[in-house]
Amino acid sequence: MPAPTLMTVTGTTLVLTGPPPPPRRRPRASRGGPYRRLFARPGTRAFTAGNLVARLPMGMFGISAVMMIAGQRGSYALAGAVTATGLAATALVAPWTARLVDRFGQARIAVPATLIAVLGSLCLIACVRTQAPTWTLFASYAATATTPNIGGMSRARWTLLLRDAPADHHTAMSFEQAADELCYLLGPVAAASLCTLVFPEAGTLAAASLLLVGVLVFAAQRATEPPPTGVRPARSSSPLPALLPLLGLFAATGVIFGSMEVTSIAHLDAHGLGAAAGPVLALQAAGSCAAGLLYGTRRPRGLRACLVVLCAAMALPWAAAGGSLVPLALALLLAGAATAPTMVTAMSEVHRRTPEGRLNEGMTLAVTAILAGIAAGSAAAGAAVEHLGTTSAYALPAAAALAALLLGLASRAPLRRTG
Repeated sequence: MPAPTLMTVTGTTLVLTGPPPPPRRRPRASRGGPYRRLFARPGTRAFTAGNLVARLPMGMFGISAVMMIAGQRGSYALAGAVTATGLAATALVAPWTARLVDRFGQARIAVPATLIAVLGSLCLIACVRTQAPTWTLFASYAATATTPNIGGMSRARWTLLLRDAPADHHTAMSFEQAADELCYLLGPVAAASLCTLVFPEAGTLAAASLLLVGVLVFAAQRATEPPPTGVRPARSSSPLPALLPLLGLFAATGVIFGSMEVTSIAHLDAHGLGAAAGPVLALQAAGSCAAGLLYGTRRPRGLRACLVVLCAAMALPWAAAGGSLVPLALALLLAGAATAPTMVTAMSEVHRRTPEGRLNEGMTLAVTAILAGIAAGSAAAGAAVEHLGTTSAYALPAAAALAALLLGLASRAPLRRTG
């Protein structure tokens, strides 16, 4: 039936009006939780699928190479030296690869860079299998340094898509951090299982295959790809000066990650609980993953506040190391939960400070600083365990968290809220 005509009185005049307007419905994309709203945007699910497949090998390559080389050559020292060389090569090559990605586009650079890295992995397998000279192992693994920063490229896409939606951008950055933790949680488990249950080279072969497939799927999603700058960046536009105060902070968080892992493995092994090392470290990563997803549904905090919480959380394993396994596991769970909000907020600062057109390079510099910190933290923790004992070695991640806080406080640029 037709809607009734309404009447109203204006002064001494009777005015006929039409039917009331229908209630406004919320747009489809705004319904549901923040993550449903995030992935309702066109193209986001497709590039995220490729991103996750390509990112999983990041947690597989190192342990796969160590198990393969040590199993075939009988030397963990050689295996560690080869992987350390690859890490050093990545620290040098990754920022240049990222600069080319910003200049020429993700698909145009990421695909050939990935092919070079995959060929390096295949060469490493061949050299190990054929008992090639030792130097060939170093050269082959160094070639994998061209692996593009898939996490940085994914974050660059979110930044482009959500440039006018800061709340959704915060959710996207939280999701990316949770994805990092999930891949570093599942990657080593998958690699160790493949190397032990299938054959020693299976972990490296699977990681290379996943990397290639994931990057091809990711690069095929051209609709969400940030436009390349197309020009050679001026030296004055380098993101390094603006990010320098933050890079020390990222390096300090890398020390936390590297030292905590080595110390926990050594501590549990020294107490006859070596078999629990995997599940305990997985619990720490799971705590960070869950905290990252939860943080994405909440209002972002200031970086200083996150660093204060991180300092308090990193003191918990040190305090719990003298007790049984359960308190230590819970302390590591809480410590892991404190890292994700800090990383999300710090990465948002990278976005804010990086010059336009250099975002992938800026994020790659941050990742490189983290990798350098992980290497330094692992080495320092090994020395601390040997000379001070496993309980005292837990002071190292706590000290690194304090250093990160001091670096944040000493930064000249204000560490403002990111949302």
